[in-house]
Amino acid sequence: MHTSRQLQIPILHIFLMLCLLALIAVPPAMAKPRGGNWFDDRAAARGGGASIRIDLSEQRAYLYKGGKLVGVSRISSGKRGYSTRPGHFRVLSKHPHHRSSIYGSYVDRRTGRVVRSNVNTRKHRRPAGTVYRGAKMNNYIRFNGGIGLHASGHVPRHPASHGCVRMPPHMARKFYRHVRVGTPVRVTH
Repeated sequence: MHTSRQLQIPILHIFLMLCLLALIAVPPAMAKPRGGNWFDDRAAARGGGASIRIDLSEQRAYLYKGGKLVGVSRISSGKRGYSTRPGHFRVLSKHPHHRSSIYGSYVDRRTGRVVRSNVNTRKHRRPAGTVYRGAKMNNYIRFNGGIGLHASGHVPRHPASHGCVRMPPHMARKFYRHVRVGTPVRVTH
C-alpha cells in the first residue's frame, strides 16, 4: 500500500520538471529581466533589417532585427534644457571612437593634467596653455544632428545627458554592431 508521502515525491518531481520545461520554452524576449539589459545574440545574427526605438518615458532603447525584438538597454537621455527630441530619424553616421566637440575638459598642453573638467566650449573660455579634450562617446550612432546613442560609464535611470542617449558600454557595442547608416530610429515618450 502506498503512503501519501511516497506519492508526494513523484508528484513534486513531475511539477518541478514541468516548471523547468516551461522556463526553457519561454522565448528570450519574454524572459528578459524587467530592470536590466538584455540581448539575444543568436536572433540578432539571423539577419533582417534593423530598427531602433528609444522610449524616453521608460529610459530604454529597443533593437529590432527583421521586426523581432533582439535587445533592450537602459539609457539616460537628455536632461531638462537639453532634452532628446521625439521623432522619426535614421542613423546618419557611426563612429567607434568618437569624442564630443562641445563637452569635455581643458587639459594642460605639456602634462595632460585636467585643468578644468565639465566644460562646454560654447560657454567656457580655454585657459592659456591648455588644449580641449572632448568627452569620449564610443560606439557613437548619430541619428539627429549631433545627437546619437553612445557608450557611457554613467547611465543613471533618468535623463541626465546634454541630449544624447547614453548606454552601458556592453550594450552600446551590441547596438553599434547590428545597425547601419540609414537604420530607422524612432524616439517616443
